[in-house]
Amino acid sequence: MLQASTMTERGTGRVGDYGPLFEYTIKLVVLASFLELVLYRLVSRLGMHLSKLATTHPWITPTFKALSEVGTWLLNIVAILLFLSLITTLLHRYAGQKVSRVSHAAMGGAGLLMLLTVGFLLVEPGMVGALMYNGVALVTLILFAAEYLSTHYERAERIFGATYLLGMSGWLYYQIVSTAYSVAGTLAAPPLVYESHRLGEALMVLASYLVYVAYGRGLSLRTKNRRQRGRAIWFWATAGVIFTAMLFMDYFLGLYNPALASGVRQATQGIGWIFQFGMGYTFYLPFAVYMGGLLCWSYTVIKLLTMGRLAGYGIALMFLAGYALMFSNLTLMVILGVMLLTLDRVKPAAAEPASAAGHPLMESHEGLVTEQA
Repeated sequence: MLQASTMTERGTGRVGDYGPLFEYTIKLVVLASFLELVLYRLVSRLGMHLSKLATTHPWITPTFKALSEVGTWLLNIVAILLFLSLITTLLHRYAGQKVSRVSHAAMGGAGLLMLLTVGFLLVEPGMVGALMYNGVALVTLILFAAEYLSTHYERAERIFGATYLLGMSGWLYYQIVSTAYSVAGTLAAPPLVYESHRLGEALMVLASYLVYVAYGRGLSLRTKNRRQRGRAIWFWATAGVIFTAMLFMDYFLGLYNPALASGVRQATQGIGWIFQFGMGYTFYLPFAVYMGGLLCWSYTVIKLLTMGRLAGYGIALMFLAGYALMFSNLTLMVILGVMLLTLDRVKPAAAEPASAAGHPLMESHEGLVTEQA
């Protein structure tokens, strides 16, 4: 007979646990999304910003035009891979262990978003369709966030999940309320739309820091390992110097050379313009704050991807989509990312036999074999 024993927790949710089709589809969609962000959403805007230089450098126009064409193809590839990834993820969720009613409702919302996306390819959505799409996206995101908060018990993970939800909700609220007022034809100003937009952007930047606290811990100065402590000192010292230099760069350049400071200021405004159209950030906060969040997010994603954890792929998609979800593929990217994040969780291991529990020597030997395996 088997007898209940002390349950140990074992990490689950690795990308290789769900079969090769799921694994390679998720990996491809993350890679294609990153390339689409660089070549389509950022490079194409950079080419528009460099239109004045194209008169003196003829190679600029054909080069950026070719890169934009590649980015357009990648946009279609990302859309196909997103549909395939969402379908395989939903099938694994339905075929897996019992899920709650909230999870069923969230997966139903994801399926409805996919149907609406296909339908709007055939029929022009208009403002009513956009209002419906953003409303379903907001409800689906809230349901997946509720599932994440109910299955993840560490405080840092819960704070990160709640912050990301509130940040993305700021953008969706801005879209939903503005569109609803336009459909109604009212001349009154929508309530708190610009405030929610600004607050949502600030929370998204804060979430990029919190993702390191929740998932990227490892560069601690408290460790007794000299090599790890040396790496932590090097990393945090370098990050601190870069952050401080960028934060006060404009002030010091103004003291040194006002003309140089003006040129650098215009360059940073151009970079902000590119990222504003590419990812939706307005850069109303200091530029160093955004770069610090990018550093924390990049380190965390690289660490989790090398470990093969689904959280790494989910967090990558959630932030690669950016803040302004102007296209349906970006909305689906966020939903898929949150779904993958909910799959990366901790579950109890199987109970041990009662016969082994009754023999301390045998239990110790079995434990050593499990450790080595």
